Amino acid sequence: MVREPLTADQIERGRLLGGLLRQARAERTMVDVARQAGISVETLRKIEGGRIPTPAFFTVASIAAALDLSLDDLLRRVDADVSAGEPLPASVAV
Repeated sequence: MVREPLTADQIERGRLLGGLLRQARAERTMVDVARQAGISVETLRKIEGGRIPTPAFFTVASIAAALDLSLDDLLRRVDADVSAGEPLPASVAV
């Protein structure tokens, strides 16, 4: 099976998702959030940095739960920022 290359929109969504998660983590350490989400710190680091632009649904759901984020709100924010074509603001209110 050959995986299709990611589109520019998919890459941008991954970058935006990572930024939103990083902002929501705020003062909490990656170790704390990763442990609570049941994932490795390296996975969280890659997602926050946009290096995993299409993380698995259950991984995102676990991180969102650890950060007390609504998946609906998270999706709405990512889609709104991608649709607007605007870069992620320096301070993202989640």
